[in-house]
Amino acid sequence: MDKNAPDMTLAPYACQPDQSRGRLFPEKLSTFRSPFQRDRDRIIHSSAFRRLKHKTQVFVEHEGDYYRTRLTHTIEVAQVARTIAGTLGLNVELAEAVALAHDLGHPPFGHTGEDALAELMKPYGGFDHNAQAIRIVTSLERHYADFDGLNLTWETLEGIAKHNGPVIGPHASGAHSVSDPALMPYALAQFNARYDLELHTHASAEAQVAAVADDVAYNHHDLHDGLRAGLFTEADLMELPVTGPAFAEVDRLYPGLDPSRRRHEALRRVFGEMVVDVIAVARTRLQTSQPQCAQDIRDMDGPIIRFSKPLFQNLKAIKGFLFTRMYRAPTVVIERRRVTAMVNDLFPLFLRDPSLLPDEWQADVARARGETDLARVVLDYVAGMTDRFAIQEHARLFPGADHADAHRA
Repeated sequence: MDKNAPDMTLAPYACQPDQSRGRLFPEKLSTFRSPFQRDRDRIIHSSAFRRLKHKTQVFVEHEGDYYRTRLTHTIEVAQVARTIAGTLGLNVELAEAVALAHDLGHPPFGHTGEDALAELMKPYGGFDHNAQAIRIVTSLERHYADFDGLNLTWETLEGIAKHNGPVIGPHASGAHSVSDPALMPYALAQFNARYDLELHTHASAEAQVAAVADDVAYNHHDLHDGLRAGLFTEADLMELPVTGPAFAEVDRLYPGLDPSRRRHEALRRVFGEMVVDVIAVARTRLQTSQPQCAQDIRDMDGPIIRFSKPLFQNLKAIKGFLFTRMYRAPTVVIERRRVTAMVNDLFPLFLRDPSLLPDEWQADVARARGETDLARVVLDYVAGMTDRFAIQEHARLFPGADHADAHRA
């Protein structure tokens, strides 16, 4: 079977491998893999993907073996994306590639680290983990003889850049959108000037699937991790929409069930309800709009893949609960302050004395022209750190600091 030929099993609005816009640096087609399969494989084999193993999801990586890391979260997102994409007749390999790459740009300590770096980078063009993911896959992964980066297809790059919605323009939406193109993080603006990702349009249906799969995965696993951490109880979740009915159904079907099994059975129902809802909404919207090609999806005035309005409102209530009881729990807030202080120590130190960067970074330092260029080199280095490496480096470079609490489980 020719993996680069049209796939007649795909819906007309799916991204066909033979219609890919190609790569920035042209390459011969693979005999056995489609362009999107090659993208997926390159992402999995990248250094940045491996580092996700030791990067925070909510809890700092060393706090316990059972909590999700960026890597386990990413694998869960990819699984959900494959399920939804396959059911809707979309290109599963493209949806999976975008899902696997969507968090590559996260710095150490999750959103806390991102907030700290965004503040530090305000004078130098800003920081956004989505834009940093583009920088990683187009520049910072330096393993191939013919190019820097992974040389991914246009469709995968587009999906990484705007899976949450258009970044600029009248339909700009999502956490990574900006009101003015001049406000785009430099990492995205710099690459987009070389290779136009059409940031004013929506992404493909496959990329939209990756975005909603992200929501499904973290809504599910944050509930599970919060329960395991003791930040709230099953009784608390009985008071919420979606989770309350799920626990009630398990209690009806399995009275007296072991608590750990009860928890798992309830939360898998929450998970399933989200997936079923997304698929049902997508089928209705696709039937109504009748898109005839992938570009029709991009040109719509809103996403084709999303939750129903009732479920979206219920999930907002759950997110509000998680924000108060988990993301801003006293123990988590204390850890946020500690790791923010570490980032606020490390970045200025490397900016003042770039000779402290490893030898393999000194060529980038030498090419820097002025403080802005240098700050961006330092950012690339610090943002690439894992949680544990950042903690170790801080202990090495600031030996007088108290690091005992940073290693407490």
